[in-house]
Amino acid sequence: MPEDSKGLSGWRRTCYSIDVNPSLEGKEVTLFGRVVSIREQGGITFIILQDMKGIVQVTIQRDKSPTSVLDTIGGLKPYSSLGVRGYVRSISKAPHGAEIAPSDIKILDEPRKKLPFDPYGKAEQSIDKRLDLRSIDLLRPQSQAIFKIKSAVLQTMRQFLHEEGFIEVNTPKIIASATEGGAALFPLLYYDKEAFLAQSPQLYKEQLANVFEKVFEMGSIFRAEQFRTLKHLSEAISVDIEQAYVTYADVMELLERMISNVIASLNLGCKEELSVLKIKLEPPQLPLKRITYDDVLKILAKEGVKIEWGDDLSTAHLKSYSKIFPDYHFIIDWPTTSKAFYLKPKESNPKICESFDFMHGSIELASGGSRISDRKELAKRLVEKGLNPKNFEYHLKIFDYGMSPHAGFGLGLDRLIMVLTGVENIREVVLFPRDPQRLTP
Repeated sequence: MPEDSKGLSGWRRTCYSIDVNPSLEGKEVTLFGRVVSIREQGGITFIILQDMKGIVQVTIQRDKSPTSVLDTIGGLKPYSSLGVRGYVRSISKAPHGAEIAPSDIKILDEPRKKLPFDPYGKAEQSIDKRLDLRSIDLLRPQSQAIFKIKSAVLQTMRQFLHEEGFIEVNTPKIIASATEGGAALFPLLYYDKEAFLAQSPQLYKEQLANVFEKVFEMGSIFRAEQFRTLKHLSEAISVDIEQAYVTYADVMELLERMISNVIASLNLGCKEELSVLKIKLEPPQLPLKRITYDDVLKILAKEGVKIEWGDDLSTAHLKSYSKIFPDYHFIIDWPTTSKAFYLKPKESNPKICESFDFMHGSIELASGGSRISDRKELAKRLVEKGLNPKNFEYHLKIFDYGMSPHAGFGLGLDRLIMVLTGVENIREVVLFPRDPQRLTP
């Protein structure tokens, strides 16, 4: 690489690849990007350059291009980082109907080793091999499409919730007691005390809903899952919502409208990304079906699957049941013993709680319900779940000063992105996934 080509110097981008079209005929532009491919044909060199918006064709004609450009591209390698300055020229076969005839090319960097796989190639690579060099893997059009969709989903959800009157909050991820209980905890030493990474912002968002009435958080949760599946991670992103003066019926209605809004927004604003992934999103018909836990057991019994009342539904049970309900729906009114201590039992039948799981086929995307707002009842439920109320005193004492009726849910963003993008492995939709086998990169 020529010494004087290093660094940006006075170069600055004037447009992106997507902007290069016949309307800019004859205008000078400056672009930056990575070399996807280099192709020689007769006395012409075609370079395909990729930036964050897409690709653009750079065409160098040996008998017309400046000598400096010809010298710069001699020995040019794929995956090199380039700056290109030149003039837009209409040509129907080029991306967006135009190409760039360069007057100057600056090589900003180039690979010093041969890539272990071609991010622009068609050959399939194992996910573990790709994750080892994740930033290279993310250059693949499929990966780019997934994470642009994920970004759009987050943006749409935030806009929707703000328009609904919610405020965004941030809760601690280092906590003193386990929100959900159980063994799936990451303990850590917090100075001279035992602490845990948060499994959920549940108790904090309840307290905040008592103050602000409508709150949401989008942040990491941590589960020390001891097994590796296609749907589980040790660190995931949860979209948590809590609202005062409502019941589980109200937050279910909010959730289904939010999902419908997300799908409509993606169909409108992410057509190219959906096309890359060969996905067609059908907007759900609202209201979504609400199927009781008892009805699920009856459906499975007809399929020859027997489950004791009160037992949780296993992956195998859900796969069998999803043949009948393959799309978005709710499973409601779960046995109280099968759900978290903070979910409110029904007054008409305390063995059932005001709870729901939001499903897509066999995949649980969200869980929520009405919350207990009475201190004595909450303390009783803690004991029933094998938890020590003393460890939750910081939360229980708030109830002494009045707690509004409230309800909410936690939505697994990564699982939702799996469904929206049609991928089967949750690691595909997380930039740098964490599981029992992976702590780097």
